[in-house]
Amino acid sequence: MKLGLGTGSTADLFTEFLAERVRNGLTIIATPTSEHTAELARKLAIPLADLNDLERLDLVVDGADEADAALNLIKGGGGALLREKIVAASAERMIVIADASKLRPRLGRFPLPVEVIPFGHATTLARILSAAASLGYSQVVPVLRRVNGAVYRTDNGNFIYDCPFGEIHDPAELATELSQIAGVVEHGLFCGVAWMLIIGGPDGVRLIERAGA
Repeated sequence: MKLGLGTGSTADLFTEFLAERVRNGLTIIATPTSEHTAELARKLAIPLADLNDLERLDLVVDGADEADAALNLIKGGGGALLREKIVAASAERMIVIADASKLRPRLGRFPLPVEVIPFGHATTLARILSAAASLGYSQVVPVLRRVNGAVYRTDNGNFIYDCPFGEIHDPAELATELSQIAGVVEHGLFCGVAWMLIIGGPDGVRLIERAGA
């Protein structure tokens, strides 16, 4: 199996369990969605390959910062949204694993990460705000992500604006609008990508599958 490995605390747990299966004879080749995941997989002796060499993946398993029952997701809290979306788009199926606190009636409680090119990023921010206002999100105050006081850079060298949209009434509409903005590399809305959502909680495990899957 050719497998995409996600990024984040829940994805790390999956990677650790996967390593145990590999040690017991499971045959896979994996591609990571971040340098962090690559380092963890190498430490656990999971066979890795470049996505360019694997071409089409069989499956990607990843986490989510937020999800709804229609399998719309917000991702990117760990800063890997661009690579996560590329890997997800390269897979036959995407399975998302998360705890029950991540499942929401509507997306938007978690600030939406938007990855932007550093060049002219303030002008890109102005276009993001204009697009948000045109869709009725007039109170958005994006925050340029920083770590230990320094501007955070993704594995691709870009910046991230965390955008607290509040309740997102139409994720696909907002995703389309953000994707058209010059300077925006990618955003953390994953719509129509996930095939199954596996939610773990105190009452057990709940599976939510895409309609018609």
